[in-house]
Amino acid sequence: MTHEGGCMCGAVRFRCEGEPINVRICHCRNCQKAMGSPFYARALFAQGAVSVTGETARFPSSAALDRVFCKTCGTRLFSWRTNGTVTGVSLAAFDDRNAFAPTEHIWVSEKMDWVKLDDGLLQYQETAPPL
Repeated sequence: MTHEGGCMCGAVRFRCEGEPINVRICHCRNCQKAMGSPFYARALFAQGAVSVTGETARFPSSAALDRVFCKTCGTRLFSWRTNGTVTGVSLAAFDDRNAFAPTEHIWVSEKMDWVKLDDGLLQYQETAPPL
C-alpha cells in the first residue's frame, strides 16, 4: 500500500510504501517545541520506505533526531532518525489525514496539564517498551 502527502504549499511531496511500524502521539517537550503544538501525532516508517521530492531543511533537535520541514512554507513534515533507521511522518501531512489512527500516547509525563487523555489508548510515561 502507498500513502502520499505533502506540505501546505505543495513544494514538498512524499510517498510512504507499506504500513507504518507504529502510530503514536508524542507529548515530549522536544516534540511540543518542534511542532508548536501540545503533541506530535506521527506514523513511523522505515526510512527506506519513505521517498521525498522538493526542498526541505533540517534542524537537529537532538543527536538522534532531525526535524525536517518545507523550506518554503515551513510545514513540519518528519522526525528523521540520524542513524538511518526510521522516520516519523506527521499524520496531518498525509493527503488522507485519516489514513492512520494512533494506538498509543508516549511521554505523557511531559504532556501539557490541560490535555486530557480519555481516548482509551495505551499510555506510557516515557517511550513505549521495545517489542
